[in-house]
Amino acid sequence: MNNCMEKNSGNIKFIDGGVCAAKGFKAAGINAHIKANSQKNDMAVVYCDKICNAAALYTQNKVKGAPITVTREHLKDGRAQAVIVNSGNANTCNANGIEIAEGACILTAKALNINVNDVIVASTGVIGQPMSLEPFEKCIPMLVQKLSEDGYNDACTAIMTTDTRQKQFAVKFELDGKTCRLGGMSKGSGMINPNMATMLAFITTDAAVSPEMLYCALKQVNAVTYDMVSVDGDTSTNDTLVIMSSGYAGNDEITEVGEDYDKFVCALNAVMLNLAKETARDGEGASKLIECEVKNAHDKETAKAAALSVINSPLLKAAVSAADANWGRVMCALGYSKADFDVNKISVDFASRIGCVRVCEKGVGFDFSEEEAYKILSEDEVRIIIDLDEGGESAVAWGCDLTYDYVKINAEYRS
Repeated sequence: MNNCMEKNSGNIKFIDGGVCAAKGFKAAGINAHIKANSQKNDMAVVYCDKICNAAALYTQNKVKGAPITVTREHLKDGRAQAVIVNSGNANTCNANGIEIAEGACILTAKALNINVNDVIVASTGVIGQPMSLEPFEKCIPMLVQKLSEDGYNDACTAIMTTDTRQKQFAVKFELDGKTCRLGGMSKGSGMINPNMATMLAFITTDAAVSPEMLYCALKQVNAVTYDMVSVDGDTSTNDTLVIMSSGYAGNDEITEVGEDYDKFVCALNAVMLNLAKETARDGEGASKLIECEVKNAHDKETAKAAALSVINSPLLKAAVSAADANWGRVMCALGYSKADFDVNKISVDFASRIGCVRVCEKGVGFDFSEEEAYKILSEDEVRIIIDLDEGGESAVAWGCDLTYDYVKINAEYRS
């Protein structure tokens, strides 16, 4: 997918609309007061006026939120028509969790006059807190009344927790001479670690794609986007990544790998890559986006393992926060990774929009200007480029710096 990695690639053009960009989809968000004293939207609905093909990926944490159990069951047939989602309470480790998740689906299905098995449910927020159906009973009818093709901003706000900004993108592209649209929204700021990262993400498209190919595309793109993001080394209990296809674009349904599938994957990658990078950029307390590229590895898994180890290093993240060119922390993180390499071949560069400086060559220190390195690392987007000099494979991972605010935010998370 190297040719899909740019923000605008080929016939892919970015547009407005988020989850409502694709034909047939509407959304809404409302403040249901799930978390006491919250002034923001915390409940959302995404709805299509026809049953969609659908697929999903979930957290790899052994402790899973009740909504995941319910959504997995509802998606066994690869079909869905609506999403009901809340922030402020994860509905995880609750005695009545399944009852709450199922109840939210029942209430949504009734309000929309659709089958309850075609409703996806997701939650995010504090784990282990009591939860009631009352906010859903009160607010779902109001949500359904608010459904609109312009409701994507309200819905996007509703899924945020410690996020400081909305994360949503949409694109249009061509299949079979038909204009197709694909858009998505996601949340994620802390408790982010590879294994899909921690987040809720909802993607909609009017391209006709079978459930099997939706799952295949989602898994393929996830491996180079959300799976390559880390903020703090924690993996959430509630990660859910969903895609729904209305088919309204009118293209021949994609049922196998081929040219149309590849075009669809490129469009999906364009949206998911930008959502993933925004997740890293918006890490709790973060002031800088860090991109780590490992190149010339002897295989893809080596490149991925090396990049993720560097991105996950608290010491490296703290150094970047201070714009300290402590390249030894890069080498240390490489050394405890599962990557296989010859340390005597490694070179390391630090880069940003204002320049690039080599700090290590053939495994030893390279003479460089600390002043120049400080300026480069003071930018809000920093790149770490590692050359293993052993092959032709590469990988990119994204993370953020570690600041004092990260501790403050998480120390006060329940208050």
